[in-house]
Amino acid sequence: MSEQLHFVDAATEEHFTAMSLIHALGWRDTYRDAVPAEYMAREITDGRWISAFRENYRTGACHGLLLYRDSTPVACINYCQARTTNYNTEDVCTFDNRGYEDWGEIASFYTHPNERSKGYGGLLFEEALRRLKADGYENAFVFVLRENEKARRFYAAHGFQWDGTFTEIPFPPDAVCVDLRYVKKL
Repeated sequence: MSEQLHFVDAATEEHFTAMSLIHALGWRDTYRDAVPAEYMAREITDGRWISAFRENYRTGACHGLLLYRDSTPVACINYCQARTTNYNTEDVCTFDNRGYEDWGEIASFYTHPNERSKGYGGLLFEEALRRLKADGYENAFVFVLRENEKARRFYAAHGFQWDGTFTEIPFPPDAVCVDLRYVKKL
């Protein structure tokens, strides 16, 4: 029996919960050597982003999209017009997007760690880019952790390149991560 892949626009508590869990698992796996362990243990809970995803849906500030394999969510992405304010007030990250206000942004993107290297992330990522273009955006960007070589290669394979801009993200008590802005004309 072949698997059935399908996109689901995040609109229910079940969707927001699945997205938050995938985010938390992704953070714990991807950033474990970059973000302080005490911060991760305290802040990166399975339900951390549920209220933010619910609010994004309610206001339309950011669109959540999941990729399901049959009834299992395997990846999620949030896309929007470039953030000029941080939508998630629970987050330590802030972004200076002056000069990019009319761009589309991939605000977050994670594949469940157990589902990586199966092509799911690429399908979801390209669908979000297609939707940004259909919404009228001519350009898009995504921030990626400087040390995350695998993600940087992924974005480059999808036509993105670093434009030389970055943002520093402080994590208590004393870590600073650097996110690079990768851009693409849609």
